[in-house]
Amino acid sequence: MVNVGILIFNKIEELDFIGPFEVLSYVNKINAESTNVWLISDGEQIIQGYNGLRFFANYTIDKCPHLDVLVVPGGQGRKNAMQNIKILNFIRDRYKDLKYLSSVCTGSLIIASTGLLKGKQATTYHTAFDELSEMGVMAKESKVVQDGKIITGAGVSSGIDVGLYLLSKLFDESIAQQVSDKIEYKWSKY
Repeated sequence: MVNVGILIFNKIEELDFIGPFEVLSYVNKINAESTNVWLISDGEQIIQGYNGLRFFANYTIDKCPHLDVLVVPGGQGRKNAMQNIKILNFIRDRYKDLKYLSSVCTGSLIIASTGLLKGKQATTYHTAFDELSEMGVMAKESKVVQDGKIITGAGVSSGIDVGLYLLSKLFDESIAQQVSDKIEYKWSKY
C-alpha cells in the first residue's frame, strides 16, 4: 500500500488538490488497497479553498503517518505557505524518506522555498515562471517535469496529469492508462 499525503492550506486552489486526490484514489477501484490518500494540514481547522470549498484534513503535520509520496498544491494561499516554517520544515523533513515529492501549479514555489528545487528543473503555472527562476530553479514549460524524485506539474488542471504520472511511476503505465480511461481523461505520457 502506497501512502500519499496531499498538503492543504487556506486559499488553496481546489482543483490543484482534487485532481491528484481523485486520480491517486481511483486506482483502488482497479486494484483494491493500492493507495491511502490523505489530506495533511498544519493544524486542526477547517480549510477554505480559494473558491470557497470547505474541508478538513485527515492528519495534521504533527500526527502525519509515514508517507511515500507528498503532493504540494498551489493557489493564492501558497504565498502564506511559502512563509510558514512549519510547512517548509515538514516538506524538508519528509523529503529524505519519500519516493516522490510532487507539486501542482504554484505548489512548486512552496517546494522551492525549502531549497529542495535549487538547481533543478521544474514547472509551474505559466505566469509564475519568472518567480520560480528567481528562486534558483530551471523553469521548464511542460505539463509535467521530473528531476530526480521531484515531480512538478504546470497549471491547475495538470494535477490530473501529475496523478497519472505518479501512478505510472509507482505502479506501471498500464495502471495509469486504465485510470485515465475510467475517468475519461486523455492522458499524454511525458
